[in-house]
Amino acid sequence: MLLAFALAGAIAGTSPDTVPPPAPPVGPRDVPVGIGAPRVADDTTPARRRKAVEISDAYATRLKIHYIASFATIPIFAAQAIVGEQLYHAEQNQNPPSRSLRETHDAIAVTLGALFVTNGITGSMNWWETRHSAAGRPWRTVHAALMLLSEAGFAYTASLGERARFNAPTGTNSARDLHRQWAEISAGTALAAYVMMWKPIRGDH
Repeated sequence: MLLAFALAGAIAGTSPDTVPPPAPPVGPRDVPVGIGAPRVADDTTPARRRKAVEISDAYATRLKIHYIASFATIPIFAAQAIVGEQLYHAEQNQNPPSRSLRETHDAIAVTLGALFVTNGITGSMNWWETRHSAAGRPWRTVHAALMLLSEAGFAYTASLGERARFNAPTGTNSARDLHRQWAEISAGTALAAYVMMWKPIRGDH
């Protein structure tokens, strides 16, 4: 009888809505491994960094000189084109040009030569210093190659100048035409190299 009462009291004290406690969360040690295990990204591989290229203080100085010489070349180019056309038409029409016109043409040519040499030296040295920088290297290389081609073209143009002069011993109209053609080709090459370094279109950044 006492056993029956004890059993009835135990049944009455138990709630029918009691829910067993939830299972403990799965910890790192409980994650399944093997073929059926979920894939975990491997974040332990360090990202590869670009190699830093050190630039000297002389680089900035040369770059400034390069910019100044480049900007100065444009108006001098324009002046040489005007004087050269006057000289060309005068000699083609068998009219002896004035001495001042010829001397002006020669002086401007010497000035342009000095500017091109300055840009060639500063540009080549800066290109060599940044040769290990992969960013924009093809663009800078094309620019440098075009400028060197232009300088070579102007040097050849200058060598034709004596034969293109009025009453020169070997001067002919074809020599003047050749002198003019090489001047235009060299100027066009230099202009292309100049324009490609403008900020809106340059591709070395």
